[in-house]
Amino acid sequence: MYNNELDELAKIVAEKREANIKFEATRLTAEEKDTILKENHPDNIPSQFEQIKIGPNKGEKAPIELTKVLEGKPRLSSKDVNLDNIDYEADVLVIGGGGSGTSAAIMASEAGAKVLLVTKLRVGDANTMMAEGGIQAADKPNDSPAQHYLDAFGGGHFDGVPELVYTLVNKAPEAIKWLNDLGVEFDKEADGTMVTTHGGGTSRKRMHACKDYSGAEIMRTLRDEAFNRAKDIEIVDFTAAIQIIKDEKGNAAGAVLMNMETGEIRIAKAKVVVIATGGAGRMHYQNFPTSNHYGATADGLVLAYRAGAKLLYQDSLQYHPTGAAYPAQILGALVTEKVRSLGAKLVNAKGEVYIHPLETRDVNASGIIKQCKIGNGIKTAISEGVWLDTPMIEAIHGEGTIEKRIPAMLRMFGKYGIDIRKEPILVYPTLHYQNGGVKINKDCQTSVPNLLVAGEAAGGIHGTNRLMGNSLLDVVVFGRQAGMAAGRMYKDISMPEKLTLKHVDDFEAERANAGITDETPSPKLLPSYTHGNPKLEGMVK
Repeated sequence: MYNNELDELAKIVAEKREANIKFEATRLTAEEKDTILKENHPDNIPSQFEQIKIGPNKGEKAPIELTKVLEGKPRLSSKDVNLDNIDYEADVLVIGGGGSGTSAAIMASEAGAKVLLVTKLRVGDANTMMAEGGIQAADKPNDSPAQHYLDAFGGGHFDGVPELVYTLVNKAPEAIKWLNDLGVEFDKEADGTMVTTHGGGTSRKRMHACKDYSGAEIMRTLRDEAFNRAKDIEIVDFTAAIQIIKDEKGNAAGAVLMNMETGEIRIAKAKVVVIATGGAGRMHYQNFPTSNHYGATADGLVLAYRAGAKLLYQDSLQYHPTGAAYPAQILGALVTEKVRSLGAKLVNAKGEVYIHPLETRDVNASGIIKQCKIGNGIKTAISEGVWLDTPMIEAIHGEGTIEKRIPAMLRMFGKYGIDIRKEPILVYPTLHYQNGGVKINKDCQTSVPNLLVAGEAAGGIHGTNRLMGNSLLDVVVFGRQAGMAAGRMYKDISMPEKLTLKHVDDFEAERANAGITDETPSPKLLPSYTHGNPKLEGMVK
């Protein structure tokens, strides 16, 4: 329910709706895109980044908040734990219970591996669950992986690693078939043909969706499949990995684990380790709200970096253009791009459609920030934003479309008395996706032997901007890649005998030599919502 002032401003949108539906904003030129990004995108604010002082990416820049945890004090070192006291032993250790972690666990078990899956919350408490709009795949007669490649590579500002983008798009149809065979309930026509729609930056309708519960439906299916494989996949929840363990040769050989409820330390030994811990939205870079789940605190980047793996594009984040800007209870909550795919347009305080709704996410986010900068935003007591004119959808497609195609959005705003079928909604960019991450090859292998990384914790797949629907695709494709690679690798690897944390001790020495005195424990594990209470902040012992 809007207050009187917002109600009056919303009337301006309603008055101009018919004309705005007919109006088609001109696509920006390459030069115009470069300008709006340079002047408005958060990644281009130098004061919000600093040089990394230690580790494989020494001398490169990263967000201030990320630099702090990359250089942070390890939660424990070799003197704090007995590595001879093994609590868990597995062929493959998977760290993270989201879409990539569960996909990896399933595929590794399919190859005969004994799998241990550990997650600091519960299986499914992940950004995968939060994804709404859909998953891309070029599986229609008028499309091709080659066309998908051009869209993804170009949409990522040509910064993506070619072999990773190639793998992403060419494995996409197989990933969709795999999910469908597992039981994912994709939207389909009466004859069984999958419904596909456009996403921002795409040249073809290749977005496969499950209404606007796509991530939740995919995660439900993957979680159930993992639980159904209980003989091969042991799941340990509410347990975080706080250090990667190595053997004497420098190979990844397990992890130090910590129970999130008790703080109890456990040791897991494995032949292959897969990091699939997701993103970093709960770091709240530059104080942005976030669409991310509670556990998204860049843990995987810290674990891999401290083990010696190099990062790629760690200075690139995606701010989804349409996070909820009102009411306060859902500030930052994702308003799926599918809303714009169905016809809703972005409208400023003057009632003007100022940009094409399906420009790439970074461009549309920058456009909203610009409108607010120049005084064309709508201010509330807690935030600022522009209108997303959702009633356009049913004006274009007919009554009932919103309830049928985006029921989650209808319900999310309906709880607060806002009927998106009749009223526009306020949106502002929300911290959404970690474009950068650990550097990997097409089989998810890092520079550290026997250490794989999949999903949002990996970098290079999307370059420096991600297209809608490629994240769900990423976690499934590269989760599967990691699982299959681990399933091949473990057969030729002997179970490590001597375990060590020497690399952590070396890291602490490097911290000291660099004059880093910050005692904040790393990885972060939990967001900083504890109002400075050191007993609660990140579970400090």
